[in-house]
Amino acid sequence: MLEVKIRERGETLTEFLDYASRFARRTGESGTLSERNLKRLISGRKSDGSPIGLPRPATARLLERIFDLPIEQLLSPPDEPQLPRAGTEDELRQRLRSSSRVDPQVIAILKRQLDEIRRLDRQLGAIVVRDEVSIKVGQVAQLLSHSLSPSTRQQLAGLLAELCTLLGWQTLDAGNPEQAWRHYEQAKTAALESNDPQRLAHASAEQAFALLDIGEIDAAVDTLAAAQRTAERTASRHLRAWLAAAHGEALAHGSDRSRALRAFDQAASLLPPRDAEPAEPYLALDDVHLSRWRGHALAQVGEPEAVQVLTSALDRLDPAFTRAEIGLRVDLSIALLKHDEHEEATKHLGRAAFMAASIGSQRQISRIRKTQLTP
Repeated sequence: MLEVKIRERGETLTEFLDYASRFARRTGESGTLSERNLKRLISGRKSDGSPIGLPRPATARLLERIFDLPIEQLLSPPDEPQLPRAGTEDELRQRLRSSSRVDPQVIAILKRQLDEIRRLDRQLGAIVVRDEVSIKVGQVAQLLSHSLSPSTRQQLAGLLAELCTLLGWQTLDAGNPEQAWRHYEQAKTAALESNDPQRLAHASAEQAFALLDIGEIDAAVDTLAAAQRTAERTASRHLRAWLAAAHGEALAHGSDRSRALRAFDQAASLLPPRDAEPAEPYLALDDVHLSRWRGHALAQVGEPEAVQVLTSALDRLDPAFTRAEIGLRVDLSIALLKHDEHEEATKHLGRAAFMAASIGSQRQISRIRKTQLTP
């Protein structure tokens, strides 16, 4: 049963062990799990074939808190029929009633919570708030699955799409594109139920970055082009500018210099004035971020002006955008190295490495290592 429950979470054993460790630290639980111990608990046998029995009380309590099930049930064979729990019908009624109490005020609270999470994420990183986002995904998904009101379902689905997209980006930043892909798939499904092509386009476009991270550049370019087509008639200028810039980045990764720069020119022409309030809270794009993004593309294709563009963006960047600053400094290091400015590049790379470690950005740590290895 334990292995089934882990699979239901959509995690590998390694991913679950990582989550369990973070859960224990966050909740103050003293229980620990190693890969060897977890495999033995799943098999139910020691190495000599004898039954393993129950784990230490602290470990049992940790597993019970994660899955909200007694340890005896978690360690039962997966094919062993489970007796129906008393109160199953009452539990369903309770969940239905809870979802029926979701009103505009509750939706507004959930949106404010999501905005606060975004603020913490961009400044402190996924290492601080990823578990909170994961929990919030489960809460909203449960409310959605038991809601009978079409209008409420549509609003909850929109929230779920944004939460899953954020969780996908956090997971990608943690260096796990495969798991991020699954979060984006959930985001797209929720976006479809919310009947919002903008959310669908945004989730699809972010999913393309998982393709970039595994070297599937042509597929990423095609995915982003499709996302632009999805949004071209209904999306705001703000989102269309974001999608054009994302497409430009993918083209730059494919060394398609001319098309990449045209895409960024298109993004600049679409970008609303800086004082305009963005209609999409999940987008952080203004002239500074667009310059940062363009500088990334220029560094990728080896354009000499990359240093100037990135330096200007760094001077103007809001320091609350920690993850963005890390990526910008790595891009600036790459551009400086192409000008043989090793001392200045090393300075920015060192600062980026320190910041990436502080927020647990494995994606940027990997980029830093590759940059250091580049002759």
